[in-house]
Amino acid sequence: MQFRQLFEKQRQLDRFIEENQQVQKDVFAEKGLALLVELSELANETRCFKFWSTKGPSKRAVLLEEYVDSVHFILSLGNMRGFLLEEWPFLKVKQELTETFLNATQTILTFLQHQTEENYRAMWKQYSIIAYNLDFSIDDVLHAYELKNEKNYERQRNGY
Repeated sequence: MQFRQLFEKQRQLDRFIEENQQVQKDVFAEKGLALLVELSELANETRCFKFWSTKGPSKRAVLLEEYVDSVHFILSLGNMRGFLLEEWPFLKVKQELTETFLNATQTILTFLQHQTEENYRAMWKQYSIIAYNLDFSIDDVLHAYELKNEKNYERQRNGY
């Protein structure tokens, strides 16, 4: 699957959800907050900041699912503003995870305050760095997105 196709798949899911939930308002801010929450949930599952604990991170599958939860919202925000990327900006930058999550948070907040294509691309770059540091390939992400996308449709059909 091509990266650009994810934007269309997300557009279709968003349309389905909005019709199913009878959404009648602009939900950009809600999706922005949801993205920040999903990023925090991913950070929590990595446990990278929990210096007080000896428990390790969640299993890779859990981390990947949390990661693609964010991808859904990034795609959705891009669709809402007409920022559609042609290819995944895969960056191989080794960083401490805590720093990576803080950088991603700042980049998201910057985009939400200044909705430019440059800031949108910066957000994707930060997510690419997260993927690299969690050892997720583009194929891993695309496959996990497909699975979660199907799960999201099922959730809507079952009154989630």
